[in-house]
Amino acid sequence: MKRYIPFVKSSPFVAVIRLQGAITNNGRGLDNPSLTPVIEKAFRKGKPAAVALEINCPGGSPVQSSLIAARIRRLAEEKKVPVFAFVEDVAASGGYWLACAADEIFVDHCSLTGSIGVISAGFGAHEALANYGIERRVHTAGKSKSMMDPFKPEKPADVKKLKVWLDDIHQSFISYVKSRRGPKLSDNPDLFTGEVYIGQKGIDEGLADGIGHLVPVMKQRFGDDVTFRRYGQKKSLLSRFGAQIVDDAIGGVEDRAAFARFGL
Repeated sequence: MKRYIPFVKSSPFVAVIRLQGAITNNGRGLDNPSLTPVIEKAFRKGKPAAVALEINCPGGSPVQSSLIAARIRRLAEEKKVPVFAFVEDVAASGGYWLACAADEIFVDHCSLTGSIGVISAGFGAHEALANYGIERRVHTAGKSKSMMDPFKPEKPADVKKLKVWLDDIHQSFISYVKSRRGPKLSDNPDLFTGEVYIGQKGIDEGLADGIGHLVPVMKQRFGDDVTFRRYGQKKSLLSRFGAQIVDDAIGGVEDRAAFARFGL
């Protein structure tokens, strides 16, 4: 009741945003549309002493990573609220992009951070089609419309063009990390090669600021009486009643595959 008594100072509270899973552009994981109301509410509801990001994310879409991180930064600057990131198992690739939206990054002794690189993966099925006597028929207007078609043999020109795209995205990722971490970063030549660092090694490279967990660090910063308000994505009504079981199963497989890259 103290919060509603005039002239009595309320206990500080920290808004906690849970960022769990891969970053996707298909609505099955972390993405900008589903996180927008979560992030907005965390910053705008009441006057939080800070916003804390609980991150357990192996990466994913670079565009969605950029949009989510940009929204966090805009609101942090608008509301003048400090942001802290707390990495659990992993904040790699796009997950580390999200962590860099924070003013300070804390990790566990065993947390994985980094993987500052870009990857594109797929399959080539043209030989399988040929073995079954299946002919693929594709007609285009524009020579680049069927680029990297998985049902056609890979073309060196397509691979060269894809490499340019990946390099451009990689440079954007590097620029963002440098803009957020600045002089904290080491001069290790492997830092932006996709290398992953564990616990203290990530701190030594400047990817994180210290070993620490959410509750004790926030109590140290804002006092023992600090409270926490948690915000996270909510499943749709249809999903909760099992109408999207297959879609959720597919999303679960994709999520596990993303974490499996780091042995998790």
